[in-house]
Amino acid sequence: MLGVAITIVAAIIIFVFEIPKLRKKKLTKELWVFSVLMVMAVGLGIAESLHLSIPNPLNGIRMVLQPMSNVINGLLK
Repeated sequence: MLGVAITIVAAIIIFVFEIPKLRKKKLTKELWVFSVLMVMAVGLGIAESLHLSIPNPLNGIRMVLQPMSNVINGLLK
């Protein structure tokens, strides 16, 4: 639970320093992207600190691209 608390406190500190800068410069798109990526990162950090199984992104990419690779290899043979 200490890892979860540290992750949340670190995220809050980062938000406190970054959001005012983005608002001052009126960078609304960047603010949304930053917020979404930060929430995803905090979620993954919490999952990691709770020792949950996090899937490898490469496996998902491989699953999507493998059929296309098979077709291209079949055409080249």
